[in-house]
Amino acid sequence: MPEQNNAAIDPRHLPRHVAIIMDGNGRWAEQRGLPRTKGHEAGADAVRETLKAARELGLKVLSLYAFSTENWRRSRAEVNALFRLMSHHIRRELDEIAKHGIRVRIMGDIERLPEQARKDLQTCIDRTARNTEMDVCVGLNYGGRAEIVRAARRLASQCAARAMRSEEITEDRFARELYVPEHPEVDLLIRTSGEQRISNFMLWQISYAEIVFLPVLWPDFNGHWMREAIREFQSRRRRFGGRP
Repeated sequence: MPEQNNAAIDPRHLPRHVAIIMDGNGRWAEQRGLPRTKGHEAGADAVRETLKAARELGLKVLSLYAFSTENWRRSRAEVNALFRLMSHHIRRELDEIAKHGIRVRIMGDIERLPEQARKDLQTCIDRTARNTEMDVCVGLNYGGRAEIVRAARRLASQCAARAMRSEEITEDRFARELYVPEHPEVDLLIRTSGEQRISNFMLWQISYAEIVFLPVLWPDFNGHWMREAIREFQSRRRRFGGRP
């Protein structure tokens, strides 16, 4: 753990949208001689701690990378265990999520997910649809490139149907075809585990995000690490391609 940073967080300059690549469940389990599924269980507990910290800080949009399009390459047993765990935690945490005014959104093609997982997700989405305190967007069977291709195909179909002209396609119009177009672009991207990669996450939305790589494995992520990342974000001068 780095030296304690006691600098105050300025509530006037919070990131509008924080995205997290939750990495390190497997290594956390391996370091303890445990099966990988135990790492995923501990990682689910870290999600709960993260939501609590985000609420306390007053964040409005939080996106979490839970299962990528590439994660299907893992063993069938591990993938099945992940979705069983997801369903379990949705049912266990839904009342708490709803009580705190969290609206749950999903990025990704969830049609490939197991039937029970899809049903539990839909229950969660429907139950929280009117909540306004904070949006939590979960990436499931999600890939940034796939999202961009999906948006391009949707626009191409509209052009082919003569519902719009190609000259009308702008960056703003393109962004409206992404999975959750009402969310602002990402201000702060956090990746845990010490790895320094983007891993195909929200490639369009992170164009000008500040990126913070943390050495902590995801199951050990908590409010302390969230505050460390936001302090780092607030210490930077954002230029958006302009002059210093």
